[in-house]
Amino acid sequence: MPANVPENALKTAAYDIVIVGGGLVGASLGCALAPLIERFALRVAIVEAAAVPKADELTWQPSFDARASAIAAGSAQRFRELDVWPAMQREASPISRIHISERGRLGATRLSAAEVGVEALGYVIPNAWMGQVLHQRLNELSIDWYCPATVDTMTAVEGGHCLALSTGDRLHARLTVLADGGRSGLKEQLGIQSERRSYEQTAVIAHVGISQPHKGVAFERFTSEGPIALLPLPHQAMELIWTHQGGEERSRLSLGDGAFLDQLQRAFGDRVGRFTKVGKRFSYPLSLVTARESVRPGLAVLGNAAHALHPVAGQGFNLALRSVMDLVEALEEGREQGRDFGDMQTLLAFESRRAKDRANVIRFSDSLVRLFGASFPLLPHARAAGLIGLNLVGPLRRGLARRAMGLER
Repeated sequence: MPANVPENALKTAAYDIVIVGGGLVGASLGCALAPLIERFALRVAIVEAAAVPKADELTWQPSFDARASAIAAGSAQRFRELDVWPAMQREASPISRIHISERGRLGATRLSAAEVGVEALGYVIPNAWMGQVLHQRLNELSIDWYCPATVDTMTAVEGGHCLALSTGDRLHARLTVLADGGRSGLKEQLGIQSERRSYEQTAVIAHVGISQPHKGVAFERFTSEGPIALLPLPHQAMELIWTHQGGEERSRLSLGDGAFLDQLQRAFGDRVGRFTKVGKRFSYPLSLVTARESVRPGLAVLGNAAHALHPVAGQGFNLALRSVMDLVEALEEGREQGRDFGDMQTLLAFESRRAKDRANVIRFSDSLVRLFGASFPLLPHARAAGLIGLNLVGPLRRGLARRAMGLER
């Protein structure tokens, strides 16, 4: 863990930037700020509710049940820019191909790394490993941590915000970045409303063993029982994301491992051979959530606090990471022009960078969910024809791949 705040620190401390949330998005932002910390003698703090291991306690313990995330090729490039990719790649499973199909229909779309001319379309990395690598990098930077701590109140004041922490500390931040996933209630406290559209679906997530090598292929399979995504993991294992209509997941969560695997086999088919093992199962309800405001004077909102997407397209964290990099670029440009880090002109410049990309990703993810979730007469045939057509039209397919990889916006 990065160095703690000195014991003799004042109860009120001033910072240029305070990041609320030290998870993957907040930690990525801290790493991305490294050049600005050095160039402008930036004072940065991170407030994190969960206890984080100290630097000498960081250990990696692989687990079959560990949650993982799909990182697009564009995100891997951004991690290279943050000087963390060589370490992160050690536990990364490359995605060489993506196979998109609908159960019971002939149509299918196949995207390959070779066709697009890249090493991999993306990578699947355990979240715990990503967090450890980012925190190891943060340990090298001059960043103060308030951890474990939460923000009790956040008040707009002249020149930024005043944050009152659960530890009794008070921080004055010229720019506060909310990267806490929206769980803290700070958005609501500040009067930032969100548009929330429930899909009335629940995702069941688990790791599954398979009887044959996956060869780096990721599957997106649309079935009558909900979309099923399988992402390649080390050895003969894959991460399963199985979307259910609200309430239907409960019976499957209560099944024994053998019965669960039997039902998964019937729903998905035999494209990866037989399912041989299932790890701990997790579930969470799915909604499209977008904050109506992502910037205010002295405030920026990132990650799930700004937008929570359906996992079917695997774009949530990749979109957040692009937001991190765009925010840092806007802050650097604004500072070069003599503006404060919390200046609204700087933050509006950031928002203008993000608007089109965010809208495109949300529209794409939402449309995909609704298209394959609908069951109107003849629509399945139209979907199958669309998948076949997309597979035949090379430039269109390659364009889709580059957009999904975060190489085009």
